[in-house]
Amino acid sequence: MTRSWIEEVFGCRKPIIAMCHLNALPGDPSFDKAQGMQGVVEWARKDLLALQQGGVDAVMFSNEFSLPYLTRVETVTVAAMARVIGELLPDIGVPFGVNVLWDPAASLDLAAATGARFVREVFSGVYASDFGLWNTRCGAVVRHQHGIGAENVKLLFNIVPEAARYLADRDIVDIARSTVFNNRPDGLCVSGLTAGVQTDRNILQNVKDAVPDTPVFANTGVRLENVDEQLGIADGAVVGTTFKYDGVFANHVDHKRVKAFMDKVKALRK
Repeated sequence: MTRSWIEEVFGCRKPIIAMCHLNALPGDPSFDKAQGMQGVVEWARKDLLALQQGGVDAVMFSNEFSLPYLTRVETVTVAAMARVIGELLPDIGVPFGVNVLWDPAASLDLAAATGARFVREVFSGVYASDFGLWNTRCGAVVRHQHGIGAENVKLLFNIVPEAARYLADRDIVDIARSTVFNNRPDGLCVSGLTAGVQTDRNILQNVKDAVPDTPVFANTGVRLENVDEQLGIADGAVVGTTFKYDGVFANHVDHKRVKAFMDKVKALRK
């Protein structure tokens, strides 16, 4: 596998995929019934415009506030996310992806329905997690991808899922190698413990060394202070929390923080 698809999809090297976190949706415990779905849409629109104003390379829509997460989501979740993205399509000016936490088949369904170019999910492995025992059934999911005509959607495999531990006692390097050999991912994502927690530099380097021909993304905790180090190893990064006002997960996106970050990234690319 080559890295050429990155520049084809994102138009640059070392892309920054910015998270557009959706507020709780119908059926979620924290859904704001008073504001309803229009409130979810307008919150997402404000964040999307701030991210694009700041100069990000791509956005990824995720039901980040659907806590606690399901490993097989309800139909209403995908329907609600499709409505949000559908209403925002006229405002989207960069490549976009989707992530339905934590359901890879649903993520692919949403991508097929909205025209998303990529998805990030936990596609492979069996885990003990905060959300219960988690069996991903990668072979069935990839067959589902082809069955719905989504074979051109790029698959970013999160191989260090947050709040979960691989059931087998395996080293991350072995997981990376076998994932690439068996599942043919378009890219790997390496994470910290939770959103906003820095990806361990040594783990990131070891994974990159193990699968040099597969793009590897730093998936959490990339900030203005460490982006040079992280992109010195990774082929790109998924960034969310640090773009929020005061770097607080639950806040709106601050376009000034985004611009400062992206100015540094663009200088590093040179």
